Amino acid sequence: MGEQARDGYPLAGTRVEFLARAPFRAAHKFLQGDTRPSPRRPIAALIAVCALLAGAGCGEGEGVASGATVSAYVAASLCAEAKSELARDGGRAGDVHVRVICLPSAESSQKLDLAQIGANARRATEDASAVGYIGEPTRAASRFSEPILETAGIAQLSQTSGTAAMKKLLQAVDEAGGSGSLRESVLSKLE
Repeated sequence: MGEQARDGYPLAGTRVEFLARAPFRAAHKFLQGDTRPSPRRPIAALIAVCALLAGAGCGEGEGVASGATVSAYVAASLCAEAKSELARDGGRAGDVHVRVICLPSAESSQKLDLAQIGANARRATEDASAVGYIGEPTRAASRFSEPILETAGIAQLSQTSGTAAMKKLLQAVDEAGGSGSLRESVLSKLE
């Protein structure tokens, strides 16, 4: 190293002296500035990529592929009728396979279980393949699930039999064709 002054420090005016006399800095700080990459940049890039993929997945002009499978969520009390009607049509609506997902019962002895109704509706909204919700036959129950389903754009058929509701849903899926979002098309046909 260089020469030392009498007090043990390097000679005055040298960069080494400046660093030696500088107050102690934390070990994780760099003397020449923080050159570590910002953690925000990769997160922002990840969010941008996810947004692009989500936008591409919406498929405004793509529609549903032939042979795709979509889901119809059905209240427990109407499930047997809906399955029977679907079986009559061979489990299909045009080129699209339809599967029935039976929901837990939301009705007990003369009372509605609003928590279960909400959970059933949310379950349908979490499924990207859901195109319809055949809800409970009572108006009070369907009024509770309606706003949840509406935010996701899922058509609700309620206050009718399982057979009639499934027939309407299958017809709407068949007529929706292969352009645009099937969920939106079914919703507009059933409104």
